[in-house]
Amino acid sequence: MAKKLTQLGKPVAQPASPDKALLEAVPNQHPDADYIVRFTAPEFTTLCPITGQPDFAHFVIDYVPGKALVESKSLKLYLASFRNVGSFHEDTTIAIAKRIVKAIKPRYLRIGGYWYPRGGIPIDVFWQTGELPAGVWLPETGVSSYRGRG
Repeated sequence: MAKKLTQLGKPVAQPASPDKALLEAVPNQHPDADYIVRFTAPEFTTLCPITGQPDFAHFVIDYVPGKALVESKSLKLYLASFRNVGSFHEDTTIAIAKRIVKAIKPRYLRIGGYWYPRGGIPIDVFWQTGELPAGVWLPETGVSSYRGRG
C-alpha cells in the first residue's frame, strides 16, 4: 500500500479485462474506527459467456476497512473492465468481491449483485466475509426485489 497511486488525477484507458485492471488502495486514516464504506454501481455491464449478449447489474458493495480503503477511480476502472468480458452472474459477483478482499483486506465485506433478467429470470448473488463487527450499522442496500428495478 506504500506504492504511489498510478491512476488518480490523470487520464487512464479502460482496462481490456479484469485481469489487466489495477485495483489500488489508499491508507485508512481511521483504522481504529469500525465504519461502513459503500460503493454502488447501478449500471454495471458484462457479457453472457454463451450468447455474447449484454448483461446488466446493480452492485452494492459494503465494507468495513482495515488499514486500507479502495481507491474509487481504480474501482470504477476495474468494474468497467468487465464490459467486454463474458462471465456468468455468480462468477462475476464473487470475483469482484474476492478481488477487493485481496486488495485491501477489509475487516468485513458484503456484496449484492442484483442482476437484471436473463431469459425472464433475475439472478441476485450475495456474498460476505464472516460476521459484521459488533456495533457497526449496516444500512439496507436500498435495492428492491425485481419489479422492473426502476
